[in-house]
Amino acid sequence: MKVALVQHDLAFEDSARTLAHLAPLVDEAAANGAELVVLTEMFATGFSMATDRVAERAGDGPGARFLLEAAARTKAVVAGSLPVFESGRRPVNRFVFAAPDGTVVSYDKIHPFSYGGEDRHYEAGDKVAFLRVGGVALTPFVCYDLRFADIFWGAAERTDAYVLVANWPASRQAHFRALAVARAIENQAYVLATNRVGSGGGIDYAGGTIAIDPLGEVLAEAGREEETLHVEVDPARVAAVRDRYRFLADRR
Repeated sequence: MKVALVQHDLAFEDSARTLAHLAPLVDEAAANGAELVVLTEMFATGFSMATDRVAERAGDGPGARFLLEAAARTKAVVAGSLPVFESGRRPVNRFVFAAPDGTVVSYDKIHPFSYGGEDRHYEAGDKVAFLRVGGVALTPFVCYDLRFADIFWGAAERTDAYVLVANWPASRQAHFRALAVARAIENQAYVLATNRVGSGGGIDYAGGTIAIDPLGEVLAEAGREEETLHVEVDPARVAAVRDRYRFLADRR
């Protein structure tokens, strides 16, 4: 499967301006052969705690419509996370995968970022999600989830590639890279992790979007500017690594 990881800037809390900027990036990624195009965490608004301004109704907001329309237009699966609310509960940070036929698979971030106050504004998700794109078994996670190895371990046997979207701050950029590589090595799976660039809400972001193979080898890595990485993910590679090095069976 061909994947495009779109490392992008955005206009903080201005979805209309941001989506206008992102549309040609998604179109270009798909035109270059991507079957899956991955944006970043809260790709339309940035990592905002102002849920009254940025959260959209499930399946019926500008961010969700953007994903569905882009998928239908490009014939690729288009993904990224959104602040989403449903009646009777606080919003969630929801990772949404939109397919060309209108099918949607979503995952609600299990670990809100308490250091940044996310837990005071967003509800935590309670289950891991699984989906298949182009014959590849994917498991989505969001930003701070990367620090919690147990949820990656629990999903490993059903996963060829972990797809993670982030607004990871520049001040801890080294952690983003180290943890992404560790998750790939531990679980003998691909890790495809996007991070934004620019600044918003008083926080600077340094990108470093990265794709890592099941042995922990870096396939592609972005710098600090807008960039799209194109990589190929092969489930046969995962199976071969796990067959040769049977480490997962030794977990207790």
